Parts: sequence; C-alpha cells; structure tokens
Amino acid sequence: MKNICFCFQMHVPYRLKRYRFFEIGHDHYYYDDMATEEHVNWLVQTSYLPLCNTIKDMINLSKGKFHCAISVSGTMIEMFEQFNPEMIDILKELATTKAVEFLATPYAYSLASEYNEAEFKNQLKLQNSLLESILGVKAQTVWNTELLYTDEAAYELNKMGYKTILTEGAKHIISWKSPNHVYQSAGAPKMKVLLRNTSLSDELSFHFSDPGWANFPIDAEKYADQLKALPEEDELINIWVGAETFGVRQNAGTGIFDFLKALPYFALEREMGFVTPAEASKKLAANDVLSSPYPLTWSGEAKDLSIYAGNDLQQEAIQKLYAVAERVHLCQDKALKTNWLRLQDVNYLHNMNHIDQGETQYESAYDAFINYMNILSDFLQSVEEQYPTTIENEELNELLKTIRNQEEEIQQLQEKLKKAKK
Repeated sequence: MKNICFCFQMHVPYRLKRYRFFEIGHDHYYYDDMATEEHVNWLVQTSYLPLCNTIKDMINLSKGKFHCAISVSGTMIEMFEQFNPEMIDILKELATTKAVEFLATPYAYSLASEYNEAEFKNQLKLQNSLLESILGVKAQTVWNTELLYTDEAAYELNKMGYKTILTEGAKHIISWKSPNHVYQSAGAPKMKVLLRNTSLSDELSFHFSDPGWANFPIDAEKYADQLKALPEEDELINIWVGAETFGVRQNAGTGIFDFLKALPYFALEREMGFVTPAEASKKLAANDVLSSPYPLTWSGEAKDLSIYAGNDLQQEAIQKLYAVAERVHLCQDKALKTNWLRLQDVNYLHNMNHIDQGETQYESAYDAFINYMNILSDFLQSVEEQYPTTIENEELNELLKTIRNQEEEIQQLQEKLKKAKK
C-alpha cells in the first residue's frame, strides 16, 4: 500500500526597519512592526488560515483518514499570538484531531545546527516547549531550517532522542535511488531519514497553474492517478511544500484549495493512505543508508547552503553573529535574548545573496548587508556591555562549565524525583 505524507511549512521573518549607521549605540529596536503586522495579516488571510481550514475539512470528510504534518517556527507562533490569535485557535483545533503532527523546528528558523550546536539544541528545546504549552503536543520529528541535513546533525539529534529527520531528495545524494522510501542515516544508524519528492512537490508549488506544464491542468483525480502509477515498491511519497503555495504562489482562483480538499477522496479510492512523518517512521523499515557529510537543503539548484552562506557578505554576517553565542548564552537580559533569536533568521542571509534575494525590500545584496550589519553592530555593542571581550575565553568557559554542571545536576535530581513519585 502506498503512503502519502503531506507536510506544510510556515515561517516568515520579522521585517527589519531601515537602520542607519548613526543610530548605532542609540536605537536598540530593529524591527518595522507595521510592515511585519501587515505582511503577516495578509499571509494569514490569503494562505495560512484557508489552508488550515481546508486541512480540517479534509480530516472530517475522510473520517480522520487524512493525516499530515505542519512545521511552524517559534517566531511564527509569536507573530500569530501578537497579530492573528485566530491562527492559534485553528492550530489547536488541528492538534486535537490527532491527525496532524507538529514538527520540531529551530525556534528562530536559523542555521544554528551548522554554526553553533549548543544554540541549535537550545532552539529546539524552546520551540518544543512552546508547542507543548500552546498546542499540547510533543514534537517527535525534526524539520531543520530549509530541510538542512548532515550526518553530523543526525547524530546529534539522535542523541537528543529524536528518531526521524526530514530532508530533500536531491539527485546528487540519492543518485539512482528513489526518494519514495525510508532511509537510515549514515551518521546515526537508529535515525530514520525521510526524503522530499522534489518533482511532485514542486509540481504543486510552481506548476499548478502553469499552462506550459506537461500535466496542465492538474486536478485531484489526475494527481492521484500519477501517485498510484509510481512503481509498486515506492511505499512512501513525501509531498512537502511551503504553506504559501496555497493562496500566494498559487492563488485561490487557480482552484488550488479545491484540488487539495478533493485529493483524499481520490487517493483513498485508489487504496492509498495518508501518514504523518512519525507514523511513516514507525510503520516502514529503512530501505537503505543515506549519507550527506556536507549540508543538504531544499534551496536553490545546488540544494546546499550556497544561497545563505555562499558569498563574503553572508560569511562575515554569520561569523560576527555566532562569535558572541557563548556570551549571549550567559546573559539573562530578555530583550537581548529576543534580538539574538530574531537576528539568526535565515531570511536575512538570503537577502544578501547576489543571484536570488527572495522576497526582499532591499535594492541589492549590499543594501541588505549594510542594513543588517548596522543592526548587528548595535546588537554586538549590547552584548559587549553585558559580557565584555576583556573577559578571557578560559574564564568564560569556566563560567559556562559551572552553569552546565548545575543544569545537569538539576536534571538528575528531577529524574530522581520522578522515579520516587512513581
């Protein structure tokens, strides 16, 4: 039996305001709240809310047989709470159906897994805590930023207790193999890896309303036939897209919401089922081993980090930002910690790309870089005030060691208390 796994990803960054050089040291607020609210409101009304209502209808109409997953970052949930509380309500409704899995995603949708392991772990803990407190769910599966995967990241995540990670089914990684199987990570034998089916996912994201596309017009029955026609041994078909595919990339007038709503009927009629990533991982055995020693993502033609870290501007921004990670970890200043999380957003690095800047308000990559570095300069001054660079690294490491030892001791005592209560 073929299993279809739908995942929808939700995240946008806080909009940065125009921040001039002469404001460094004087203005410590970096965001254009009006632009952020306007953009999020538009996105929710045009895409996210109609999509969530459609998913709810799909679950009800299929009598609970339609299952899917949603990746929503911590900062995105913050924006929902601030600007669109109705999104929190609908996400809670979806969580109570038990048919939607919410994925573990870095809180700030950052590249921390590549540049600071401690920060990466901390962001996953923050986001999981948020999901548990607001939606009452515990994340089991990892959707790293932009589906970022390396064998080393899989190893670290497995040590944290995760058993499944999602990434891109890129040709240069899988070669002749099919993305429609469960794989075992070369970095962590107990970690299962699910691969996005690039062509079937992109068909919805980029070609649904394209009259020049070979399968145009795409309807639910034809798409279900396309999935059914895949080789019999292809047991898991992963269709993962940005949630903005529905309503933004493909506007409601194209029929994209009607297509999605009708799909479970035609799929179930052809004896295909729907699973969440966690269900697929439990249900299906690993077919082969997947290895990617270098970063693999779903972005750009190269499917790597080149869009975010491929030029000198991006590298300088990354180096300056993560150089103060340990000092920020020591700090207790709430505003500084909030800025630290927000400034890690991968989209700010994307804006510094010379070839593909994505959705941006900047005239050029240099314009985006200058604005970001002005903000970062002020932020770094704030960090310096909290923990001056005159503190030697050895002294700083001793402080960190003491804090970590205390955290471990507290954790051990909490575990002993749980056992005693049992």
